[in-house]
Amino acid sequence: MSQLGVPELLIIALVLVLLFGAKKLPEMARGVGRSLRIFKSETAKLREDDDDSHTVQAQAQAPAQPQPQPQPAQPSQIQAAPAPALSAEEQARQLEEQAARLRASAAAQADKRV
Repeated sequence: MSQLGVPELLIIALVLVLLFGAKKLPEMARGVGRSLRIFKSETAKLREDDDDSHTVQAQAQAPAQPQPQPQPAQPSQIQAAPAPALSAEEQARQLEEQAARLRASAAAQADKRV
């Protein structure tokens, strides 16, 4: 099978423009980019959760040693750690995730009322 050359790519681009319109293509590309970023972050979280579960299993298999319980911090002792500088894309992704969580909690509360 031959590789795609410049003429083939131009034909594909022309067909995409004819099918979706020139205005929709950038919006679609943004949507795909956001989806990929969210997918990437979710897979990273799953890997972290998987690593955490392996750590918990290893600790469970180790002999138990009594550890002192830390005292809960008083509200006056809690200091907010400075947040690292985030790019605009990361901030937008976090805002989208927060909005999704808020919508889900609002829907859950609406279901409880009904």
